Amino acid sequence: MGPLATIDFLRKVLEATPAKTDQEHVPVLSSSIPQIPDRTTAFRGEGESPLPAMIENGKRLVDAGAGLIVMPCNTAHLWYEPLQTALGVPMLHLVDAALEDAIVLVGANGRLGLLATDGSIASGLYVNRRQPGGASIQWLLPTAREMIELVMPGIEAVKAGNEARGRELLSQAAAALGKRGAEAIVLGCTEIPVVLGSANAPVPVIDASDSLARRCVAWCQAERARTAH
Repeated sequence: MGPLATIDFLRKVLEATPAKTDQEHVPVLSSSIPQIPDRTTAFRGEGESPLPAMIENGKRLVDAGAGLIVMPCNTAHLWYEPLQTALGVPMLHLVDAALEDAIVLVGANGRLGLLATDGSIASGLYVNRRQPGGASIQWLLPTAREMIELVMPGIEAVKAGNEARGRELLSQAAAALGKRGAEAIVLGCTEIPVVLGSANAPVPVIDASDSLARRCVAWCQAERARTAH
């Protein structure tokens, strides 16, 4: 839904694909509609629901032949269940993908920091999600002040094209989580990995966009193998 996040996700799908020719790559239909109502504002009850627009655009993809739907937007997953019901095709859940990778990285009882929109954090999108294999992750979240002064302004800076400012603010937020004992940090907003990654974070990161991209490729490869027989 964010244009820069869309481009970043498509590049990750490309990089995750073991292809030597054009024909071996994953076929992708992309619907990048920035005018979908803001998900965080909707969660706060201060704006219209994005669900009707997401259903409309999802149906456009299904009508065009998409066999799998994914949303490289974390907060949009607050409407995942009704969207999947409306579309009637397989969907991959971005949060589940990130949690699976996080547990591999830090273990079932690891200490994970989380950087995400205030809508994703306040809703418990990550913290309350069922953890794979009965894991019991210990979550470390930004303080209210860090959300107001660093995280949300950092995300907004990336959306506005000011990557340098976004990098500065989000790096500070990550450093604060690292100081409080996070063994790794989940980048739980798809704008964040555009400016923050392993090279400039104080601890290892789990890029939810990358987790989702790799599972898209795996799904496509499995479908190819299934239909080839």
